Amino acid sequence: MPFPQSFMDELTARNDIVDVVGSYVQLTRKGGNLFGLCPFHNEKTGSFSVSPDKQIFYCFGCKKGGGVINFIMDIENLPFPDAVRFLAKRAGMEVPEEETDREAGRRRQRLLDLNRDAARFYYQLLQQPEGRAVQEYLDRRKIRKATAVRFGMGASLDAWDVLLTAMTKKGYTKSELLDAGLVVQNRNGGLYDKFRNRLMLPVIDTRGDVVAFGSRVLDKSEPKYMNSSETPVYSKRRVLYGLNLAKKSKRPNIILCEGNLDIVTLHQAGFDNAVASMGTALTVEQTRLLSRFTKELVLCYDNDNAGKIATERALQILNGSEFSVKVLQLPRRLVDGEYVKQDADDFIKFQGPDAFERLLNGSENGVEFRMAQVAGKYDLANDESRIAYCEEVSELLASLSSAVEREIYTTRAAEAAKITPDAMKLEVQRAFKRRLAREKRAELRKDLNPVASLQPKERSLRYENLRSARAEEGVIRLLLSDDSLFSDTMPIPPERFSSPLLSRAYQRLWEVHAAGGRPMISSLGEDFTREETDHLTAVCQEPVSLQNAGQALTDYINVINAEADKRTAQEDPLLAATAKFKDKKRGKQHV
Repeated sequence: MPFPQSFMDELTARNDIVDVVGSYVQLTRKGGNLFGLCPFHNEKTGSFSVSPDKQIFYCFGCKKGGGVINFIMDIENLPFPDAVRFLAKRAGMEVPEEETDREAGRRRQRLLDLNRDAARFYYQLLQQPEGRAVQEYLDRRKIRKATAVRFGMGASLDAWDVLLTAMTKKGYTKSELLDAGLVVQNRNGGLYDKFRNRLMLPVIDTRGDVVAFGSRVLDKSEPKYMNSSETPVYSKRRVLYGLNLAKKSKRPNIILCEGNLDIVTLHQAGFDNAVASMGTALTVEQTRLLSRFTKELVLCYDNDNAGKIATERALQILNGSEFSVKVLQLPRRLVDGEYVKQDADDFIKFQGPDAFERLLNGSENGVEFRMAQVAGKYDLANDESRIAYCEEVSELLASLSSAVEREIYTTRAAEAAKITPDAMKLEVQRAFKRRLAREKRAELRKDLNPVASLQPKERSLRYENLRSARAEEGVIRLLLSDDSLFSDTMPIPPERFSSPLLSRAYQRLWEVHAAGGRPMISSLGEDFTREETDHLTAVCQEPVSLQNAGQALTDYINVINAEADKRTAQEDPLLAATAKFKDKKRGKQHV
C-alpha cells in the first residue's frame, strides 16, 4: 500500500533535495541549478545537476535522475519503502503505516528475528559436543576461535529437523521457516532442515541484521558451498559478505574476493577490509553499496580461468565508475611438480600475511591486468603473434581517455613486443584515430537521424508514435511546472496517450493532484522502474516556457487527440475506408 499523499508531501518538503544531495556531493551553483561530480559514475567535469525549483537531480553524463527519494534509493542501496523511512528519520517524522504495511513490516521483522535466533542456535551448537565435527574442521582450516566468534560461525548437525524443531518451539511457524529459506518442503509436504552437517556462516548486512546464511559442507558431498535462496529480507545482488566488518577498517581500500572463507582467513591475517559477493559475479547494486565506504577496490579473485573471467566482468562493470581499481593476481603454487590454482585462503596459509601484503602493495591497475591478459594470448617470440598482439593491445590503449596513461602503457607494450616505442606509439595513434572516426560516424548517423535522439535511452521504452509522444512529454512537463494547469477533470483521458509510460505518469500526476498533493517527480513512487524514472526526469530537464501555458497545453492535447484518432481509424476498417475516401477526394480537389 502507498504512503498517504499528505505524508509524502511533507516528507519531500522537509527533505529539500539540495540539502540531501549536498550531504553526499559537493555542489556549486551555476545559474538556477547546482552542479557537482556525479556520485554514480566516474567523471572529472561535473555533469550532475540539482534543480531546487523542480526538486530533481539529473546527470547529463550517465542519464540517471529522479527526486529526493530516488537519490536515497540509489546512494544508500535501499528499496523505496526503506528510502522513505530513511528520509522520515532524517526529518524527525513518524511514518504512518496502514495495517497492511504494518503487517508487512511485522513479517519482515519476524524473518529477521528468526534468522538471528537461527544464527544463535547454530552458534551454540558449535560450542557443544555435537558441534565437534565443525570445530575440528575449523582447526584444520586454522581458523581461530576468536575469528569464528567474530563472524558468528555456527554448526548445523547431520540430522533432518534439528533447527525445525528448535525454532517451532520458540514460536516460529513452519510458513515463516519456509519464507526464511531455512527449511525445505519435500514432495509429500513434509519439512526438513535445508542446512545439515555444515559450517554455518551468517550473512550480516551493514545495518547489523542477519539476512541469510552461507555454508560449507564437512564431507565430500555436494554442493560444497550452499547459500540461502532469496527471501523478503535478502537479495544476493545487494549484499556483500563481510562488509558489516570491513566498513570499520582503517585500510584505505576494500579487497573483493570470491569465497566467504577467503574473507575469514584474510580478516584473521589482519586484512579486515576484505569482502565477497554472494555466489554471484559483482553487481551494479554491490558497487553502489561499496561506494559508500571506499573509492579504491582491489580485485582478488582465484587465479584460475573462472577467476580471470570474473575479474574481467568486474572491470567491465567498474569501467567509468568513481572507483580506482587494482587487480591482485595470486601466483600458482607448485604441488607435486604441477602448478595449481590458489585462492586468498591458500596463499595466506602457505605464504603468510607479509607475502600477501607485498602482493597487495604491488597490485596491478585494471589497465595492467588487461594488457597482461592480451599478452598471454600470444607467443611474443613469434613475429606473426607479435603483430597480432600489437594490433589488439593498441585498440585497448586507444580506449584510454588520458593521454598520459596512453603514453606510459604504450611504452610498456613496446617493451613486451620488443619493438621501438615510436613504432608502438604510431600503432596506438592509428587505433585512436580509427576510434575517433567510428565515434564521429556514429554521431553523424545520429545527426542524420534526429528521430533517434528523441527516443528514450532504454529500448523497452521506445516510442511508437514520436509526434504524439513529444506532445505527451510536453503535457507532463507543463503539469510538473505549473500546478494551476490542473483542473477538476482531466482534459484528456490517459488512454489517448501513445506511450504507456507517459500515460501512466500522466495518470499518476493527476491522482496526486486529486488527493490534494503537489505533483512532482517524487510523486511517481515505487510503481516506476529506475529506467522509467530516469527518462521522465530527462523529459523534465528540457526547457519549458510558462507564457501562454494554457494554450500550449491545449495545442499538445490537440496533437495527441489527432494521433489517437488516426490509430483508431487504422484499427476500424470502416473508419479507415472513410478516411481513405476523404483523402482521395481532397486530392482530386487540389488537382
